[in-house]
Amino acid sequence: MGVKSGEVDLGSIVSYLDEYLDLTNVPDYPDACNGLQVENSGRVSKIVACTDACQATIDAATELGADLMLVHHGLFWGDGLRPLTDRHYRRARQLIVNDIAVYSAHIPLDAHAVVGNNAELARLLEMRAIERFGDYQAIKIGVLGELDGTRDELAARLERALGETPRVIPTGPERCRRIGIVTGGASAHIGEARAVGLDTFITGEGPHHSYFDAEEWGINVFFAGHYATETLGVKALAARLSDRFGVDWEFVDHPTGI
Repeated sequence: MGVKSGEVDLGSIVSYLDEYLDLTNVPDYPDACNGLQVENSGRVSKIVACTDACQATIDAATELGADLMLVHHGLFWGDGLRPLTDRHYRRARQLIVNDIAVYSAHIPLDAHAVVGNNAELARLLEMRAIERFGDYQAIKIGVLGELDGTRDELAARLERALGETPRVIPTGPERCRRIGIVTGGASAHIGEARAVGLDTFITGEGPHHSYFDAEEWGINVFFAGHYATETLGVKALAARLSDRFGVDWEFVDHPTGI
């Protein structure tokens, strides 16, 4: 089937994304399955960006007439490869029947220096002197930088940027000056933040024991929401695709509260 006027070839978008996100060289969890997860008939005129590929966002993409879903957590995230039965069948069937492709980028989108979740949050917070931070399989996926303000002021900035009130562990200095960010579920980086001299660390969520990591190492930790902190990259990436290829896009918000 040929590409009609006003449509873009899916292969062109996929090739661009694979190179721009450097999928070949960025490590990830085996279940991430980065890249094109579901193909369509070969044309794209509407992109839906969302954090998670789940039934609710697939339903929304169908209603919006999307040809391509651009997601951070793909179809296999959490469950891995499973037989196409029950909910996995329903998701796959709806995508195929409605000719919707799915492209997923997990760590490659977290780590990207321009449209990554971490880079975008640092930009929204107006942090300065940005450096790479957050070791993951020999690459750095987060950022650190400078931002002089009180804990309350930083919490207010985060709320404006993300639309969610962060949970604060106030066990570091009252003024936050050197701040690290690794979005999502990255509380394991609290020790690394302390080791490089940061007074404050921002992530999405963490387990119970992360409170004591923060308390005993004397560092502020902001849990700003796994979902909320990882809405930023897909929006920035979809906007870039829209500028480059002239394709309409829309963000589907499906917050988990986590």
